[in-house]
Amino acid sequence: MTGNDIIDQQKPRLIVGLTGGIGSGKTAASNIFEKLGINVIDTDVLARQALASGSPLLDQVFLHFGYQLQNDDGSLDRAQLRELVFNNQQARIWLEQLIHPWVAEQVSRALKQNQSIYSILSSPLLLETAQHQHVDRVLVIDVPEAMQIERTCQRDGNTPELVERILAQQIKREDRIKRADDVINNTGSLSELQQQVECLHQHYLKLAEEKSA
Repeated sequence: MTGNDIIDQQKPRLIVGLTGGIGSGKTAASNIFEKLGINVIDTDVLARQALASGSPLLDQVFLHFGYQLQNDDGSLDRAQLRELVFNNQQARIWLEQLIHPWVAEQVSRALKQNQSIYSILSSPLLLETAQHQHVDRVLVIDVPEAMQIERTCQRDGNTPELVERILAQQIKREDRIKRADDVINNTGSLSELQQQVECLHQHYLKLAEEKSA
């Protein structure tokens, strides 16, 4: 989703934008924040829900790209769609224009309904778009590019070439770090990631109290 799609809203509570390149560990970090009782809005999760079985948006995808993307059970062959859109710019633009408005509506609703002392807005395109204008701080989950490629290939079964094409459409690592308020180095273990998240959580609690005072 693009930042311009997010509906303007009042922000009585602190909103932290969490981002990072593909394979950096955004989901792992978000899960830790969630276990700490913090509301997490994940645009990747919302985008998957937008194309879930039975979704009107999914029907439009099949009509536009063809039913070769449909699995035997009626669900979407996401790997095939990913390969298609990252090899065809027009296909990617069409898909984004279909999904982003729906995701933006869900983000706006979730932020308005938030009851935790601060929120995490997790988005891979937080800095590539205007989404960062809707958050108070930017947290970057960082790993070297080689590790991004290795992790993503292991996780999704993608080829290194496809991951490199995805990386080419994301902001450069050094530029992402320059624009961050906070950076987590996620080259270590899950326990090391948890320690860093818990430390930042205490910091964000203090900032949230100051904002709501």
